[in-house]
Amino acid sequence: MKKVFAVALGILTAIGGFVDIGDLVTNAAVGARFGVSLLWVVPVGVLGICVFAEMSGRVAAVSGRATFDLIRERLGPRMGLLNLLASMAVTFLTLAAEIGGVALALELASSVNAYLWIPFVGTALWIVLWRVKFAVLENAFGLAGLALIVFAVAAWQLGPDWGELASQAAMPSVPATEDVAVYAYYAVALFGAAMTPYEVFFFSSGGVEEHWKPENLKLMRANVFIGFPLGGMLSVAIAVSAATVLLPRGIEVATLGQVAMPVVAATGKIGLALVLLGFFAATFGAACETGLSVGYSVSQYFGWQWGKFVEPLRAARFHTVVLLSCVAAVGLLLTTVDPIMLTEYSVVFSAVALPLTYFPILVVANDRTYMGEHVNGRVANALGVVYLVIVLVASIAAIPLMILTKAGQ
Repeated sequence: MKKVFAVALGILTAIGGFVDIGDLVTNAAVGARFGVSLLWVVPVGVLGICVFAEMSGRVAAVSGRATFDLIRERLGPRMGLLNLLASMAVTFLTLAAEIGGVALALELASSVNAYLWIPFVGTALWIVLWRVKFAVLENAFGLAGLALIVFAVAAWQLGPDWGELASQAAMPSVPATEDVAVYAYYAVALFGAAMTPYEVFFFSSGGVEEHWKPENLKLMRANVFIGFPLGGMLSVAIAVSAATVLLPRGIEVATLGQVAMPVVAATGKIGLALVLLGFFAATFGAACETGLSVGYSVSQYFGWQWGKFVEPLRAARFHTVVLLSCVAAVGLLLTTVDPIMLTEYSVVFSAVALPLTYFPILVVANDRTYMGEHVNGRVANALGVVYLVIVLVASIAAIPLMILTKAGQ
């Protein structure tokens, strides 16, 4: 019974923790502008993150060491540093976007300007990362994030023509009013939102924090292959809701309030309360994950003591990196940069960094020195190679598409 509960809790946490500010904004923006004609990207991205999260979690469970710890050792300090710089630049942007997302959620709930909330959010985030236990962080915000299921309820309540939506999703095409380059730009953004690098770093390091062993592989795989796809279904519900309410009215997503509009239209005040809770939990939980991911990756690369499983004084440099990351993210936001725009840029730059993130994981997962009999099988390697090609194409296309379309305008 204890194992069943652990599996159920892990799956529910994975569902609630899958959606962050990037998924909220990007899926709503795509639904409001393209309907469901880009939804094919979501399952592609979800399968990709499942493939590499499973590898990353397996590496942690078998070797007892986290991703960056092994990348530097296996590929050398230069390749490890290149990986670190690219991945951490994206993770830092994502951290700032998540903090901004929390502030926007609090603005919706209180009518107090988001920029007044940002310093308090950054302070609260650092205190939570410093003092709260890892299991509480992961489970509490993941479970609270399940409030976003209200998007699925809203999509059902709105009563769209499901047959027509299924037909559009099954045979995607560029809308007559849109340019092919803009369509491709949003496809890359949607893919980047699903495969953000911090997810695998956090997943791997979290496995070490929770002392995973080879006997925990079944539980880990259940979390990945059940929880992540169900979380992906929440992303689909966000896009469908936006396509049903915002697209016919010509409303493009520029604020977090517009992301919530379909829920309010379908479910009223109760839905609004739930979606605000979901916004807060999803963004604050993701801010915790990204903040920790910066500390994890930097500390693992330099060989410092790290993690919430050790006393703060023994991992002082790890906690210092986390603190400085929070301070820098707050500073960036206080320049009055638009958090929604920052989110859009972060998911596109996430696509740029994907090859540097996932190639080393594939290499380590095939190394018998670390993995023994648990190295990748044929299916994992085939999927890994296919996705490396996909992420390489997305990486090469991302910046030219951003310039050509003026960030999707």
